[in-house]
Amino acid sequence: AWVHGDPRKVIYPTDSYGQFCGQKDTVNENKTILFYFNILKCASPVVLINLQCPTTQLCVSKCPDRFATYIDVQASYRYKPDQWNYFRQFCKPGFNNPRKSVAQVLRDEDCPSMIIPSRPFLKRCFPDFSTKNGVLTVANQTTFRDGRGKTRNVTDLREAANGINSVLDARSVGVKIFEDYAISWYWILIGLFIAMIVSLLFLVLLRFTAGVLFWIFIFGVIGIIGYGIWHCYWEYDHLKGIPGSDLTVYDIGFQTDFRVYLQLRQTWLAFMILLCIVEVVIILMLIFLRNRIRIAIALLKEGSRAIGYIMSTLFYPIVTFVLIAICISYWAVTAVFLATSGEPVYKVMANQTLCKYANLTCDPETFNKTNVTKLCPGAQCTFAFYGGESLYHKYIFIFQLANAFVFLWLVNFAIALGQCTLAGAFASYYWASQKPADIPLWPLFSSFGRAIRYHTGSLAFGALILAIVQLIRVILEYLDHKLKGTQNSFTRFLLCCLKCCFWCLEKFLKFINRNAYIMIAIYGKNFCTSAKEAFFLLMRNVVRVAVLDKVTDFLLFLGKILVAGGVGVLAFFFFTQRIPIFAQEAPALNYYWVPLLTVIIGSYLVAHGFFSVYAMCVDTLFLCFCEDLERNDGSTAKPYFMSASLHRILGKKELNPKKA
Repeated sequence: AWVHGDPRKVIYPTDSYGQFCGQKDTVNENKTILFYFNILKCASPVVLINLQCPTTQLCVSKCPDRFATYIDVQASYRYKPDQWNYFRQFCKPGFNNPRKSVAQVLRDEDCPSMIIPSRPFLKRCFPDFSTKNGVLTVANQTTFRDGRGKTRNVTDLREAANGINSVLDARSVGVKIFEDYAISWYWILIGLFIAMIVSLLFLVLLRFTAGVLFWIFIFGVIGIIGYGIWHCYWEYDHLKGIPGSDLTVYDIGFQTDFRVYLQLRQTWLAFMILLCIVEVVIILMLIFLRNRIRIAIALLKEGSRAIGYIMSTLFYPIVTFVLIAICISYWAVTAVFLATSGEPVYKVMANQTLCKYANLTCDPETFNKTNVTKLCPGAQCTFAFYGGESLYHKYIFIFQLANAFVFLWLVNFAIALGQCTLAGAFASYYWASQKPADIPLWPLFSSFGRAIRYHTGSLAFGALILAIVQLIRVILEYLDHKLKGTQNSFTRFLLCCLKCCFWCLEKFLKFINRNAYIMIAIYGKNFCTSAKEAFFLLMRNVVRVAVLDKVTDFLLFLGKILVAGGVGVLAFFFFTQRIPIFAQEAPALNYYWVPLLTVIIGSYLVAHGFFSVYAMCVDTLFLCFCEDLERNDGSTAKPYFMSASLHRILGKKELNPKKA
């Protein structure tokens, strides 16, 4: 890929001669935009972007800004030379023969039959469509002459216009979103910093008041959702009787300004019903899991105590993030080089639909010496796309799969390295006889060094198994996409079953790998042995796995919701200028939901980063606890290493004194 690839094929558009538009030190250096002779031949913007529109394409310095036809310009070139000079910049380079007959010019496609006002988008000239009083127009006109003696309506461009307008609307929304980010980015960073502080405080406070704090944030989540239900009902009742508020979402269709939907009663009713369902589900789960929650609190306290002694573990996710970012960058760059490693492919483009040579590959250097131009007058050998017929080009798709496989392998290895490192650090805490006196110095760095020096092969092997399953899932998704239009019900059913089975297999392998890495960090055995011992250890304690491990995961998820929801509510009141103290500081935004959603999603990810360390801590302590129960019996010779509080919660006999 690095030898054959050329990213310029992505950066620069390519004209009909295979030349890049806007490339330095070429004839097209100042011509950065691609112009299409006959935009009517292009069915949709997707065709234009893929460079497969069956019309001549030239590099130009700017798009046309007026209506003009070649017939009119040729007829007036003697007394209006400025019009001819303007029009011929959209003709083929070097063409300056206005005396040539119109029929020959259009047959040879020396010049376009017409030009229409356009504007550049994605470095290509698109018609300047707009809507005036619900009527589609181009430069405020509803008709235009096509240069072939016909007056056509702008609606003839509707097939292309529909897609183009949606793209341009999205572009307009994108510009406004960019403006909102530009004036609110520092407030977003402040919100994420608050989320980090809240997450850190949450974990630290669990060490001292796990039970009380747990019920506080449980009722906090219930209260926030309850406030949301009340607010939705208030908005629903407030809009009663207001004209237009009883319309449905289906009636108004899709709107780029989402504030329109907030003026509908149906929107607030849907929000209220959704929040009520969530509220009921949470309350029912709390009722049925109340006894298990009491048991989970003991592990929360122990995990908080462990993190309190090894605070550096909270910032290890940054290392994993950097490693994954490097993997993503390497994969993306290699994929671009692979995708652009083809050679220019030229095809015969004929005006006659019955030309038997149409769409066949050709050589532009020898094309004029063939009989194609005689049998198909006006036919040209123009650039179509990048590809090739060599053995290398035939297997580019296989190379892309190999690149994707390596990407999955490296990402899974980075995650495995983080899990093994954290497990080693927390295991050193659990197996310390006297805490914190017997905890090794710099436990996180020591665990990281052990993982790199001794366990790289085991981690790579576990990541390899997971990457193979994930690659199979990617291939199944690709096949599902390709076969989506098939009418074979059995094929669709079989594909759906395979996707479901491999999804379950991936989840199972992630669970096994996670616990295998913990056993590797504790004992230093190879992957297969550690995975087998972890699996059977969990099977012998399957009830405890369900009661402690999964309930703890649920509690941590509620913690993420509380952090994201609390910071989100604060951001909502701030960006909507409902906090009197900061009303003057709040920026004026096009869409207040842009920074609001960014803060909410960012806060959730920040909390997830902290709580993922905490979840790994709880899983490690739980596995160590199960191993502790099987290896020791609480006697003086074999004392338990678990804490006294965890020991009492789980109903074991009183601990005997440990040996110092």
